[in-house]
Amino acid sequence: MKNLERARWRCRRGLLELDIVLQRFMDEHYTKLNEAELRQFETLLGLPDNDLWDMIALKEAGSADSHPVLRLLQTI
Repeated sequence: MKNLERARWRCRRGLLELDIVLQRFMDEHYTKLNEAELRQFETLLGLPDNDLWDMIALKEAGSADSHPVLRLLQTI
């Protein structure tokens, strides 16, 4: 439960768009992630807001094939 609360706190960002997408992701998908996906999500949360938003909004070419968590974020 502590990890869930910590992740929710880290999802609070400076961009409203990110706040909305990340909170929906937390509500719909976070509890279903396996260990590898949780690590991927933590890595994504470590990115600066603009970089993360660009990846989610498909503005920046990323390796979504190797990041199932990024694909989930892009569907929200």
